[in-house]
Amino acid sequence: MIDTADDDGSRTRGRLAAFGGGAVIGALGGLIGLGGAEFRLPLLIGAFRFAALEAVILNKAMSLVVVAVALPFRMGAVPLDAMAARWDVIVNLLAGSLLGAWLGAGWATRLKSESLYRVIAALLVLIAGALLFGHGGAGGAPLATGWAQAAAGVAAGFGIGVVASLLGVAGGELLIPTLVLLFGADIKLAGSLSLAVSLPTMLAGFARYSRDRSFLVIGRNRGFVLVMAAGSVLGAFVGGRLLGMVPSAVLLPLLAGILLLSAAKIWRHAQPRSR
Repeated sequence: MIDTADDDGSRTRGRLAAFGGGAVIGALGGLIGLGGAEFRLPLLIGAFRFAALEAVILNKAMSLVVVAVALPFRMGAVPLDAMAARWDVIVNLLAGSLLGAWLGAGWATRLKSESLYRVIAALLVLIAGALLFGHGGAGGAPLATGWAQAAAGVAAGFGIGVVASLLGVAGGELLIPTLVLLFGADIKLAGSLSLAVSLPTMLAGFARYSRDRSFLVIGRNRGFVLVMAAGSVLGAFVGGRLLGMVPSAVLLPLLAGILLLSAAKIWRHAQPRSR
């Protein structure tokens, strides 16, 4: 692990790599209005050699930092009163996502490492599908109204909370399509509403993870976490400024392909090692 290395030069190089990796990943996410945590997790497992649960917990910690920074920035584009006007949507999704995040974190701590690798790989495929087919739409008439919409919102929130905890992500890649399709939200407003749902959802999952011994990985790698989170914030800011410069028809399949490749590599971690 990066912070436990004895050699100061190795530690410095590791932190530079963490900052650079975080910046690239943040920029990738920023290009489509996300934080990039879904791309950061494979990097933590593949390049930095963290075990599955430790990588998820570190990813969760960094996602919290990125979302906490992004939410006030978004208020410049989407005023607080516009978000407050849709408080019912936020509450509807939180009614499911808070429970889903708590249970998802609990399941992750009880899964065998090989099983968690498989779950992570499968969920990365799900996120790739969401990028390909769930983004790029515009707000319009909601899919449902009244009690049907409320029930669907709780169910969707629960599923998103589980996925967010199991991957250590904010969940915007699933929240934004849900807000646009189920609630008819404008895409710009949906981005801000997703952050308002993500932050308490991540806190719930983080609180559950704090009860597991693997949570100590944050303390052992505190400098690494801060450096990579700073790179992610910078990258997300730069990517956000470049938003729209790369056509979605090119960018989304490319990012989905990266996730599918990452999923295949992570799946191999779950295979028994040859003796």
